[in-house]
Amino acid sequence: MHVVATAGHVDHGKSTLVLALTGTDPDRWAEEKARGLTIDLGFAWTTLPSGAGIAFVDVPGHVRFLKNMLAGVGAVDACLFVVAATEGWKPQSEEHLRILELLGVRHGLIALTKVGLVDDEWRELARLDVAGRVAATFLQDGEVVEVDAPTGDGVDDLRGALDRLLAVTPTATDRDRPRLWVDRAFAARGSGTVVTGTLAGGPLAVDDELTLVGRGRETPVRVRALQSHQAAVDRIGPGRRVAVNLTGVGRGDVERGDALVRLDQWRPTRVVDASLTVLDALDHVVSRRGAYQAYIGSGEYAVRVRVLGPGGAGVQPGDTGSVRLHLPAAVPLLPGDRYVLRESGRGETVGGGEILDVAPVLPASRAKPTRDVDRIVAERGWIAADELDALTGESRPPTIGRWVVAPDALAATVDDVRAAVASAGPLGLDVAVLDERQRAVLPTIDGVAVEGGRARSTEASDPLADHPFVAALGAAPFTPPDPVDVDRAELRELVRRGLVVERDGVWFASSAIDDAARVIARLLAETPAGVTVAQVRDALGTTRKHALPLLAELDGRGITRRRGDVRIAGPKLPS
Repeated sequence: MHVVATAGHVDHGKSTLVLALTGTDPDRWAEEKARGLTIDLGFAWTTLPSGAGIAFVDVPGHVRFLKNMLAGVGAVDACLFVVAATEGWKPQSEEHLRILELLGVRHGLIALTKVGLVDDEWRELARLDVAGRVAATFLQDGEVVEVDAPTGDGVDDLRGALDRLLAVTPTATDRDRPRLWVDRAFAARGSGTVVTGTLAGGPLAVDDELTLVGRGRETPVRVRALQSHQAAVDRIGPGRRVAVNLTGVGRGDVERGDALVRLDQWRPTRVVDASLTVLDALDHVVSRRGAYQAYIGSGEYAVRVRVLGPGGAGVQPGDTGSVRLHLPAAVPLLPGDRYVLRESGRGETVGGGEILDVAPVLPASRAKPTRDVDRIVAERGWIAADELDALTGESRPPTIGRWVVAPDALAATVDDVRAAVASAGPLGLDVAVLDERQRAVLPTIDGVAVEGGRARSTEASDPLADHPFVAALGAAPFTPPDPVDVDRAELRELVRRGLVVERDGVWFASSAIDDAARVIARLLAETPAGVTVAQVRDALGTTRKHALPLLAELDGRGITRRRGDVRIAGPKLPS
């Protein structure tokens, strides 16, 4: 299935041609039928002789309804460009062609309509005029098919040409990142809110949990039902016209320009950097001065424009520059999305281009945006892999931990950690003082070892090996000295390593606990009913000051248990 937009000047027969091809009148409104003038987008579909499906988005040709035309051509695969042989190339023919080019449409053909109303010479002149107008555009090699829709002449030829066009036109890519720009919303009796659009990026399925993004709001919704070409489906892939029945939102809370997305895959933005190609026909420079409207997806947004670079000089007609667009509300965009820029004061299309960065971090005077993912990483230094995917639409494996890291930023972090370890002293650096990124690089640094939550150089000697305080405690296991002259950081590390045991402000050698347990085991073997503090004190040759914290430690380990004024055997008492 391909989606094809009509384009061309008002009253050149676009809607009549769609009716002849599909049997469906794309003009839905009574006013359109009464005036014989397309006002809003129309939709129709058919199957071509090859069996290929084609959906048409029929757009208005009158300049007064240009914003409606822009809402319909943002996600199409190709165009059916219509020029009436009776009138030839007209102002909206030119503007529609330039808009299609700015939006990146690269495939199309030309229908020369109303040929039954002109003679052969006039018809040939019309063909030559069209050929000259589309030279050096994406339509220069497109087929030109002569059609007289009311009589049916040339309609079958047009169907064949459309078949050949679609055979060389790529279909929408499935990146499992769906986005549907809403181009129509209405309330269906018995169903509730329904939105329509051309699905791009990925599939939708019934019961999908999505978010409707628009007008500064993010509304959680659920897909209640799906239709494509009036047929109910449970699941549908990108590149199709889709009607989505939503729960969780009222009709009054949806409008054209909103987007349906999986919010975790997107970072809706109000500021983007983009390329701007200014049309040759413009007679003035494009600068920050002006009342600009940007057309993105199916939406129209009043934007402020800042030309990037030192001084922010304007972009000349025919040139391409870079601009920063400030949007009035957050929009789910990706690099590669296209837009059209119009100046409402002059009522003219000034240009358009491609979104390059949806979350610029550099000031406008220094920004040099491109779609290069490495630039995104370099400007940020560190970026989570899932965040990079959401900002660029491209997946990169993490460089380290959960981050994609620029080489310079990684080297700087490694240097910072090395310096911190070197200046931490003989005990090493407490890893807890490092941030998440620094802890991530720590295991990768040669010559630095992490043990017990501390990082130190592998070449440095262990200051706690044969520590004098441990020797002093071992020399008097049950009457240990106080750590009066011991560095507090070293003391904490001795406790953390298990070389020293602290209980109630008294420090013991770890071996003293084991020795005391064996002594008490012998006492309890002789007196199973229990031993008193005084008995333990005397057996150990210590004081009550030291015996009480020692017994508290034994109780805590399950070696002994307190019962009233005595200690009895605990489950871990040694034999």
